[in-house]
Amino acid sequence: MRFRPSFAAGAIAVLTMAGGAAMLTNTGARAATTTLCNSQTQSVAGGTYIVQNNEWGSSASECITTDGNADFTVANSAISNATNGAPGGYPSIYQGCHWGACSSGGLTSTPIQVSSLTPGKVTTSWSTTQPGGSNDYDVAYDIWFNRTPTTTGQPNCTELMVWLNHNGPVQPFGSTIASNVTVGGHTYNIWEGAQSSWDTISYDMTSGTTSVSNLDVGALAQDAVSRGYLSSSCYLIDVEAGFELWQGGAGLATNSFSVSVNGSAPSPSPTPASPSPSPTPTSPSPSPTPTGGSTSACSVAYSLVNSWPGGFQGQVRVSNTGSSAISGWTLRWTFPGDQKISSLWNGSYTQSGEQVTVTNAPYNATIAPGSSVTVGFTGTYTSSDASPTAFTVNGAACT
Repeated sequence: MRFRPSFAAGAIAVLTMAGGAAMLTNTGARAATTTLCNSQTQSVAGGTYIVQNNEWGSSASECITTDGNADFTVANSAISNATNGAPGGYPSIYQGCHWGACSSGGLTSTPIQVSSLTPGKVTTSWSTTQPGGSNDYDVAYDIWFNRTPTTTGQPNCTELMVWLNHNGPVQPFGSTIASNVTVGGHTYNIWEGAQSSWDTISYDMTSGTTSVSNLDVGALAQDAVSRGYLSSSCYLIDVEAGFELWQGGAGLATNSFSVSVNGSAPSPSPTPASPSPSPTPTSPSPSPTPTGGSTSACSVAYSLVNSWPGGFQGQVRVSNTGSSAISGWTLRWTFPGDQKISSLWNGSYTQSGEQVTVTNAPYNATIAPGSSVTVGFTGTYTSSDASPTAFTVNGAACT
């Protein structure tokens, strides 16, 4: 049995090195190659996913690169941990929220309770390059569940891992509880081990592979429920995919990665910039003339995703509860505190005093009946970051 420590170690490193503020790092244009070392992160694919190096169990030189798409490569690694102990890190990509650092759309805007996580509701595809040789690593999903819809710290329900493959004598945490079990068209040996405040259940493929297409997260979750290691009242927080590194690992690569909720992947959005202490409002891009639908048939939900002294990350979800599409939208609210937005994605904004106006981006101008769009932003405050409670869309109040 080997000990796999809490993944929190890597997340804490992310928060510490950035002073708790710059969790989504925008280090250059999306077309440029970005190098991430230690526990640096990078928002990619227009904010839809986040790449994290997350070197938490080693101080050896190790870095990854990404070109701004949903991919990354382990550029170099001098990690040399004993294979009967903890890995040195978990370079990975994810959709959702990892310790309060959230991607846009997808699992971030629609937390899914396990009781509603039916087979086929959430699927994921992942293609990798695996160099083999003397490197010791696993190729694994790390899927986290929490007892509440959001968390800014260690998830406290269940960690569900899916091992696609491994190289060297490494193995999942805990001990084997079932062998040759078929779930969602794949055959696994299942491992389980109790951590300090959650269970880790690992589905280890009996035949290693370099890629999966439409892996069914719901089917695996319901199997874990049936075995008593996942509660139906918990919530899916995020889907991560990466490589746990014990020895080396240079050349490992994620060529493509996606997560689909209800059959569709989230739309790309502009990459959010790091918080700025002196925000400069930008002029909104031209928006289509609002047509069709009753814009009063809408609902708005404001969420505080994360906060730190003097700064915060928030999001607003606008849902069309009517029977006709909203074509072109303008969202307005007034902060009850003294917040100032520093950067915003999925739209364009202006701010006058505490009043904020957001207009749609070209790719999310239309909100179909039963659909929603989510606007994310970072900001600063001096004395109060109280959440707004009243919103209008195209001049009409939303509930």
